[in-house]
Amino acid sequence: MNKQLRHQAGPFTAAVLLVLAITYTFFSLVHVNPTTVGFAFLLAVLVVAAVWGLPYAIFTAVVATLAYNYCFLPPVGRLTIADPQNWVALAVFLTTAIIASHLSDRARREALKANRGRHEVERLYAFSQQLLASDNALELLNAIPGRVVDTFGLKAAAILLGESAKMYYSDLEAPALLPHDSLQTVAARGEPAVDSARGVSLVPLRVGVRTVGSLGVIGVTISRETLDAAAGLIAIAIERSNAVEKLTRTEAARESEKLRTALLDSVTHEFRTPLTSILASTKNLLGDDRLDDAGKRELLSVIDEEGERLNRLVGEAAEMAQLDAHQVELHLELHNIRDAIEGAVADLARPLQAHPVDLEVPDGLPFLRMDVRRIQEVITHLLDNAAKYSPPGTPLKVTAERRPGGIMVSVADSGPGIDDFEQPLIFEKFYRGRGQRGVQGTGMGLPIVKAIVEAHGGTVGVTSQLGHGSVFSFQLPESPG
Repeated sequence: MNKQLRHQAGPFTAAVLLVLAITYTFFSLVHVNPTTVGFAFLLAVLVVAAVWGLPYAIFTAVVATLAYNYCFLPPVGRLTIADPQNWVALAVFLTTAIIASHLSDRARREALKANRGRHEVERLYAFSQQLLASDNALELLNAIPGRVVDTFGLKAAAILLGESAKMYYSDLEAPALLPHDSLQTVAARGEPAVDSARGVSLVPLRVGVRTVGSLGVIGVTISRETLDAAAGLIAIAIERSNAVEKLTRTEAARESEKLRTALLDSVTHEFRTPLTSILASTKNLLGDDRLDDAGKRELLSVIDEEGERLNRLVGEAAEMAQLDAHQVELHLELHNIRDAIEGAVADLARPLQAHPVDLEVPDGLPFLRMDVRRIQEVITHLLDNAAKYSPPGTPLKVTAERRPGGIMVSVADSGPGIDDFEQPLIFEKFYRGRGQRGVQGTGMGLPIVKAIVEAHGGTVGVTSQLGHGSVFSFQLPESPG
């Protein structure tokens, strides 16, 4: 109370001092007519009204009237007026001062209200931008109460979701200040509740006519309209986040189904082909006693080749699953890239019989810290693809060169090429080129290549032009030192 009295005494004291200063100036220093003095007092009243408000302005007008009467209206030095005209002038002055101070005070209050409204709109805009920053429903719900407190300068905030009745608070003290039952009641009724004594406001969260929860705040420093607007923004943000999350789950389910279909199609086609050959050869061996040794060896050779192919397909599927789960351990040692290239060419001796292979691996390339078996597997996949998609008798070319930051290995083929649309897709699991469905494969080779190269900290890419072949390349970083 004493602090409030001291706060109010300041403007009253300043008003008295202002009137005394004007009185002293025109009474002792500058001699002017009473009309000029009256305008000076009137100006002082307007200044007080604009700065401190109507009560202080009325007080200033009364003090100025007394000073005007005592010092400037005859008889000077007495609080009486001899001329009746001066009574009229004094009354007009006091009335004018009070009316002018009232108008000035109203203009001041309107300006303050307009500024407060502008600040609230700015804070609402900033709050809306914060709400749009997250599409994760749980993350958004946990963050909203704290953002409400920070944006609008409140003491505490809490929100309740109507369907789940879950509560989210701005801090640890909020549960005691904003109980669950109160917010549940507001959400159920869809009507706001205000406790002015405690400074608590509870408003429903509405989307149209549907209530989705409630918002509770303590220490309200904003208007009711702004609080309702903030509640509306929160409700819209929650609905938007839920919609995005449902859409994401739907899209994920659709992609999962698409992947499952692709996997089943690939497994059904690719695994059935060698199994069919193996079963047919086995039946011929068991059911035809007239086969000579040459025929038996031919059938056994088919069984061996198709069994090897089936084993490779199973191995690729298992390896892809391990790479996706980051369960593959790399044995990194210093090796020359030539070791991996020559090992891959040796492993593919049979598939490469129909293609001359040109190796361009200069001497003096720096050693790389790599898992040589895995990098050999990368080159094997690239060479195997190049042989599959190139016409028989066409050459394949493998080059290695030093580039800024590492060693680049490229495998060039003479195939049909890949159009620009498909180039970003060919490194996706189970993707097969639109014009290459008849070529054996599961669509796992290039994804395996990409996963192994990236595990080494490298990059992989392709350059291709329809009708002019493709160049697959990957770059591995040089070992420091």
